[in-house]
Amino acid sequence: MPVNLPTNLLRSFVAIVDTGSMLHASERVFVSQSALSLQIKRLEELLQQALFHREGRRLTLTQSGELMLDYARKVLTLHDEAVAAVTAGHFTGPARIGMVQDFAEMLLSGLLARFAELHPEAQLYSRVAGTAELIGQLERRQLDIVLGFAAHNDPNAIASAPMAWYGKAELALLDTVQLAVLEPPCRFREAAIRALEDAGRPYRISVETPNLTALRAAVDAGLGLTCRTHLFLREAPLEDVDLPALPHVSCILQTASGLDGPTSQLARLAREVVAAL
Repeated sequence: MPVNLPTNLLRSFVAIVDTGSMLHASERVFVSQSALSLQIKRLEELLQQALFHREGRRLTLTQSGELMLDYARKVLTLHDEAVAAVTAGHFTGPARIGMVQDFAEMLLSGLLARFAELHPEAQLYSRVAGTAELIGQLERRQLDIVLGFAAHNDPNAIASAPMAWYGKAELALLDTVQLAVLEPPCRFREAAIRALEDAGRPYRISVETPNLTALRAAVDAGLGLTCRTHLFLREAPLEDVDLPALPHVSCILQTASGLDGPTSQLARLAREVVAAL
């Protein structure tokens, strides 16, 4: 009897290779890490081959794993094409949208709630991360829609906003500008540093965080100045201070090809909301 390999096992196997870890793979395929480990164990039992070398938490492909990876990708591509062809016009979900932190508070409580009302049968998956990470996930078909930031002349721009300085005005009077920034890669961090360097202004990073909420708290507490758009704080940005001018930034929306009806509508709703900001 031929061995039947369940596609969920193949999908989990590919996810581990693509994401580089059990943790990130579990987020991608929506199962726990323990369940993911059991799936890989089951796949290896069916093949009677070890697919990974295990060195602590580090996983590397065996020769059999390298061979299996190529075939697994082909099987999953054909499988997904078949499902898409047969279920054309029907929502199979989940609708997967990624957004930068600046949009998250507004869109999670507004746009996605509205979409859920319009399509109560739909499943939603949202990912909050940096633009570069989200674009990578879109390219790997892990996301359907991405809302992020890009250069002011990006072809995917749906809105443009000026970057501005935020924080306590007295900090702009210091000889060395204290900056509060997000961890790299961050377009705003890069713009602030480039502007200060071009203007010959000394600076130091006093606060660095991966979290926008923590960044707001640091700026409110007077721990540093930061560079964002009007989405950052309710208070007005700094004006009439001795700080260099900053560029504009684009809000972009990118989508995967072949979106179904509800997911396509989610993309249209997202475009409308962001364009009106």
